Amino acid sequence: MDFDLVLRDVRLADAKPGQPSTDIGVKDGRIAAIAPRLGGSAQEQVQGGGRLVCAGFVETHIHLDKSCILARCDCETKRFPHLAMERVSAVKHTFTVEDVTERAAGTIEKCIGHGATRMRTHVEVDPKVGLRGLEGVRALIERYRWAIDLEICVMPQEGLLNNPGTDELMVAALKAGATVVGAAPNYDTDRAGQIHRVFEMAREFDVDIDMHLDSGASAEELDCLLVCDLAEKHGWGGRVAIGHVSKLASMRQPDMDKVARRLADSGVALTVLTATDLYLGGRHTDHNVPRNVVDLNRLGEHGVVCSVASNNILNPFTPFGDGQLLRQANMQAIVTQRGNDDEVRAIWDMTTSQAAKLMRLKDYGVAEGAPADLVMLDAADPVTALRTVAPVLAAFKRGRRTVTREPVRLHKP
Repeated sequence: MDFDLVLRDVRLADAKPGQPSTDIGVKDGRIAAIAPRLGGSAQEQVQGGGRLVCAGFVETHIHLDKSCILARCDCETKRFPHLAMERVSAVKHTFTVEDVTERAAGTIEKCIGHGATRMRTHVEVDPKVGLRGLEGVRALIERYRWAIDLEICVMPQEGLLNNPGTDELMVAALKAGATVVGAAPNYDTDRAGQIHRVFEMAREFDVDIDMHLDSGASAEELDCLLVCDLAEKHGWGGRVAIGHVSKLASMRQPDMDKVARRLADSGVALTVLTATDLYLGGRHTDHNVPRNVVDLNRLGEHGVVCSVASNNILNPFTPFGDGQLLRQANMQAIVTQRGNDDEVRAIWDMTTSQAAKLMRLKDYGVAEGAPADLVMLDAADPVTALRTVAPVLAAFKRGRRTVTREPVRLHKP
């Protein structure tokens, strides 16, 4: 067979120790063959040298619309209270469609450079910003389709029921192309009311749900239990994700296990935003500060679909970040003290196969017939890649090269 692209001498994520490397042949944007020493010609050949090739990383939760705004926000002067939402809210009037597009494009290019090929971005709407954030991000869907598939989750960051005009903007955004509906009930006077209303929108527009939920230092009043009830009541199991849920990190393990089983049984997935949860959490105390990060491995052991994601980048919620999902996964493993190979591999899956399952991506993976959305990392296997935060050396979207990064070279005397 003649191929458009052949990746030679590469290792797949599920390769066993000692198993020989393989080749991946791509034709018309899809994986056409996977076998050692593929014959035939190819328009482009890439020598892997025994390096790992996997399906592209899946960024399940990021905020492109408000990334890279540190320079226009007031500086933080004390640890507590931390007013990230208020600091962002104060500058929303400066957002224009062109401004959002420019900042979001810079962030999405960083994510592409670190191997992301699928992405769900949350976008805020409210009377302060209107639909400008949505319009600015929506312009990127076609612009970057050559490298990444982008979907938009519309959300009411500053409240829904207590913020007149926001409900109408949410509906307008769903009519204008947002394909997921979000929530942030912590910022509403009626948390349960917001959750019920978001499920109504999801059912009306037949879209998935992705909520910011249960951030805090105490496990009292878990909103995720109501979400589980509604997912079962409305048949939305497998179509609901919740993010942060740092309250679970404060629970005793047997109690957390009960919540995990409830999430798994109702088909509610969970995303941890490790950098943000670490940065914002534990501000209620000045000593023995808790880590505020949910142990996703433990939830995964009970069948919960879990992902690790970037969330905010270079804004008051998280004044750090470069769009490298592998760095977030590495941080997740460190802070939750998950160090053996099986545990590390499970966290790797939370940026790849499990993240794809959360987003209901039916065409994801390295298999014959699948889209050739592939990344090559400077490591031989997923566990080593995560432990070392291995750089992405090459990325391909539908078989077309999108990223090249040269391996480091030491110039010894």
